[in-house]
Amino acid sequence: MRLIHHFLLALVLCFAAAVPALASDHEKKVELQLVRNAEGAFATVALQFALPDQIDDALNKGVALYFVQEAEIISERWYWRDKTVKKTARYLRVSYQPLTRRWRLHVSSMPLTDAAAVTSLGQSFDSLDEVMLVVKRVRNWKIASADELSSDVDYLVKFNFRLDSSQLPRIFQFAPFSNDGLNLQIKSQLPLPEASAP
Repeated sequence: MRLIHHFLLALVLCFAAAVPALASDHEKKVELQLVRNAEGAFATVALQFALPDQIDDALNKGVALYFVQEAEIISERWYWRDKTVKKTARYLRVSYQPLTRRWRLHVSSMPLTDAAAVTSLGQSFDSLDEVMLVVKRVRNWKIASADELSSDVDYLVKFNFRLDSSQLPRIFQFAPFSNDGLNLQIKSQLPLPEASAP
């Protein structure tokens, strides 16, 4: 009887541990819209997710967060592996400046380091909510120029948003919440529409 009691208790604990994970996955959403015209292919993205409490706390203590937005355009081939036609990325760095009590967002087409952040495009914000609104939305992001795409080929666009946990302090990479909070990743894909008439 005691063995059954322990088994049921373990089962309940496992289920209870799984519920928050399921809830956090449910909160991660992405709306991806694609436009193709005479200038090329453009993506508009709206993300929905919540930062884990530990990451939110770390940000407020001055730890910078790095995000990556990636778009890959592929042509699907039935006779061979899919071909990557174009791959582009945006790198984002979110940080808090304790002296000015302002939030800073740097955006670059190249991977961001502390030195690269100085030369990247930067914006200041009054709150974390304001800066995260910008991180979660991309409007008319040019993911390919017209001369990189053929009119007689069908393309698929794969979008990936992720937290670059490799740039966090090492203590975060060994923390007990790393499997959940630090593996923030959202993916989506859509066929690229045909070019609209000029």
